[in-house]
Amino acid sequence: MLADSVIWKSLNAPKRLILIAGPCVIENKELCLRIASTLKRVCDRLGIFYVFKASFDKANRTSGKSFRGPGVESGLAVLADVRARIGVPVLTDIHSEEQARAGAQVVDILQIPAFLCRQTDLISAAVRTGKIVNLKKGQFLSPAEMGQVVEKAKSAGGKKLLVTERGTTFGYNNLVADMRSIPIMRRFGFPVIFDATHSVQLPGGGGTKSSGQREFASVLAKAALAAGANGLFIETHPEPEKALSDGPNMISLKEMPGLLKECLKICAAVA
Repeated sequence: MLADSVIWKSLNAPKRLILIAGPCVIENKELCLRIASTLKRVCDRLGIFYVFKASFDKANRTSGKSFRGPGVESGLAVLADVRARIGVPVLTDIHSEEQARAGAQVVDILQIPAFLCRQTDLISAAVRTGKIVNLKKGQFLSPAEMGQVVEKAKSAGGKKLLVTERGTTFGYNNLVADMRSIPIMRRFGFPVIFDATHSVQLPGGGGTKSSGQREFASVLAKAALAAGANGLFIETHPEPEKALSDGPNMISLKEMPGLLKECLKICAAVA
């Protein structure tokens, strides 16, 4: 498995596209292995640096009755298996200082969820593990305000950071992805990732769950790369309609190779 230093170097490689992708939540081990192995083959062939992502717990579901995932212990066991068997770096989100410590024993990148991006203690705990930390921009923040989040992480000793754009709350179950955020957040000095699928989410738009407009996810992904994003965050599933979380904004796994080829053309054009 790649060492942290090698992963960080790859995330900072000039002109190499980064893909962070996987299912929204761990539904079962077989699904995670299928998605990870499929995307690894595609990314290896295309020269894309691939990181598998999946959540062991979705603590911010619209309804308290929605599927949240297998939990910390079982979820981390699945992620460890994916990491070992497929040979890819792994990312998962955390919601507490305890989860930061537990997750750091298994995954390569700890993610601060958008809703928790101003939680100082959580950010500090994640950074103190020594792992790479992905800071997702809150839907309630402007891109410039994310500078203070980055400063919190840096003051705790953070030197290996990613910053991810995922849209801004527009109100009435809608988000807006402002491409100005890409160059603004690149000024912070760390790689900027664009979350193409959460940016087309319609929060709470399904009543007891979120809805989404997946038909626009590929459009925004390519626009973000044209605006200077270093990589993409994409949730994908073999059957998005049957996904247990965020299915309406996911991109089908079978569509990923074609999308990634188009994305590489955009990268080449703006290089």
